[in-house]
Amino acid sequence: MLVNLQGRRVSYDLLGAEDAPVVCFAHSLASDGGMWAEQVEAVLAAGFRVLRADMRGHGGSAPAEPPYTMDALADDLVALLDALALERVHLVGLSIGGMLAQSLAIRNPAKLASLLLCDTQPSAPPSARGAWSAPLAMVRQADSLAPVRSGLLKAWFTDAFKTQRAARWQQIHDTLMGTSVAGFEGCVAAMSEFDYTASLGSVRVPTLVVYGADDPMTPPAENQRLAASIPGARAEAIAGAKHFPNVEQAEAFNRILRDWLEANRSHAF
Repeated sequence: MLVNLQGRRVSYDLLGAEDAPVVCFAHSLASDGGMWAEQVEAVLAAGFRVLRADMRGHGGSAPAEPPYTMDALADDLVALLDALALERVHLVGLSIGGMLAQSLAIRNPAKLASLLLCDTQPSAPPSARGAWSAPLAMVRQADSLAPVRSGLLKAWFTDAFKTQRAARWQQIHDTLMGTSVAGFEGCVAAMSEFDYTASLGSVRVPTLVVYGADDPMTPPAENQRLAASIPGARAEAIAGAKHFPNVEQAEAFNRILRDWLEANRSHAF
């Protein structure tokens, strides 16, 4: 489905019974709502609605002129929730989706019933801008994400995944390659500048941090630091996964997700 917000096309899907509490999924860089395909059936079967939205310049959503900020990306999601008349959601965000979720928890906590932050971190490392400089230059020159696809996919999945689930790997590869250069560049800028470390102590939304034990992009120590920064939060690792544990170890991830949602079901209204 498409909606026009602030002059930009935003792509989303909303599934499930209208009176059920809503679980909103926020995706990673160079992905889209399809990265949560393994979670949809499990969440619907547990009696929740599913909302998946594509970020600026990702999936079916139109880009905006880069650079972006993390707060602006969070505000995009708030605007969509308001347009759909959704007062509160359980928010599940992975990587940059987990980063914008932190902004939302700090600045718009009334919108959230619970938070599940996946493979993310509380601030950009000091080296982030420099580390992205060369890859961004190659992406701009190629006018395509082709120069970074190999590195991203190797960080997202273990070597075994491509062999064992070749069709799914190809789907995610194709989504990556369909990401607009503007959307990629804008989101990289947001990921390179944010720091919520000083504000996370004010978060009172129930929070769980889940991460792949072998994630090289947002390492276990960063996920643990995030959980330690939020009152009452805890962290849980998923073995045998890198940056996309929800895809690579979907059964383990869905078990954690269902238990978390059930424990916080009453917070939705």
